[in-house]
Amino acid sequence: MRRTIVDIHAHFFPEAYLKLLETEGDRCGMALRRDHPAGPIIVAGSVTFGPLSPGFYDPEIRLKAMDEQQVQVHALSLTAPMVYPAEGPLGLTLAQTWNDATVEIARAHPDRFVPLATLPLQEPAAAVAELDRAVTGLGCRGVYLGTNVRGKELSDPVFLPVFDRLDALGVPVFLHPVNVLGGDRLAPYYFHNLLGNPFDTALAAANLIFAGLLDRFPRLEVCLPHAGGALPYLIGRLDRGWEVRPECRHLSRPPSAYLKRFTYDTLGHGPAALRYLIGLVGADRVMLGSDYCFDMGYERPVGVITALKLSRSDQDQILGGTAMRLLRLG
Repeated sequence: MRRTIVDIHAHFFPEAYLKLLETEGDRCGMALRRDHPAGPIIVAGSVTFGPLSPGFYDPEIRLKAMDEQQVQVHALSLTAPMVYPAEGPLGLTLAQTWNDATVEIARAHPDRFVPLATLPLQEPAAAVAELDRAVTGLGCRGVYLGTNVRGKELSDPVFLPVFDRLDALGVPVFLHPVNVLGGDRLAPYYFHNLLGNPFDTALAAANLIFAGLLDRFPRLEVCLPHAGGALPYLIGRLDRGWEVRPECRHLSRPPSAYLKRFTYDTLGHGPAALRYLIGLVGADRVMLGSDYCFDMGYERPVGVITALKLSRSDQDQILGGTAMRLLRLG
């Protein structure tokens, strides 16, 4: 049987969302610039994102690229700065605009695109309402959240109503770094991405473990980007802290016992590291992810997996089997 290959880390900026940023973004310190020859640039405060090449917002260009990459399905997601800089109703409007436009594209190409909803987490009550609308009304198959919201950890009690509803709906959560730790020390050499993203992923995951959120919601599925960031490679250090530090002893089991509560994408940029991750958590907890279509992503994401010379069963799990299960794709 021909396997379905699913990319669970593929970003999308629909034109309706970009136009709303262009007309209303100045109300929250965001803006859209169209003066760069390579494509639009999103500005959030002093930080810029882009330029966004046409593959980010033109579905026909994206479909052609997917065919060239031998990828059948993209799970579409919004990336940093998400909608978090927006205050009040604008944050909800931005989220609704992105969700509506992305679902429309997915309905036009139901065999190729799956929408992962974005939420205005800075307004938890609005986030719960939009979560219900996106999942039960629009048919989104998962939710995409930042690793933190304006510096506030996802394990903060203010977000419990959102996780309560996520648990009730049974939809998976996909994380992506935003507002990464490190500050000015990460300014040179693109370190905010090269190092900040994996560090922030590890910090978010560790907070979910140590704050007890994974224990409170034992069915919650959380996918970590960038091959889990630094978490899989520092798990022994976290276990040692659990053994010897009073701040960590409230957990009934070591942090390493939670590794298989997460799934992980393949975006590690190192065959040895990826083999280590698969050996640590199992092929059924790792899913293809390309970071389409940023320059830090994979141009040939399928080849990254086939080059590892895994068994056919393990390849099938990573390339699409686990994503099909999590996203409930037939």
